[in-house]
Amino acid sequence: MELNLAGPALGAASLFIMGAYYPVVIWGEYWFSERVWPLFLLAGAALIGASLFFSGTGCYLAAFTGAVNLWAIAEIKEQARRVRDGKYPRNPRRRYD
Repeated sequence: MELNLAGPALGAASLFIMGAYYPVVIWGEYWFSERVWPLFLLAGAALIGASLFFSGTGCYLAAFTGAVNLWAIAEIKEQARRVRDGKYPRNPRRRYD
């Protein structure tokens, strides 16, 4: 019996990618405010578009990372709300309205 390890490997990679984006969202909002969302949009669209030209595991990883970038747009806005509510620290160098 031959085991297909691609599924568990993709699952582990997915968890790693989502976990890596958690601090990226916090860091992006802290330094650039929620105005950083177009970068996530461009990266997400580029990765999903690039996944059309890959095959196999590279295709799946590129598409998933692109989707995580698009999801990060909503998380950036939520992070800004959490900062306004005082749950996360504000950047002292930035002016808040």
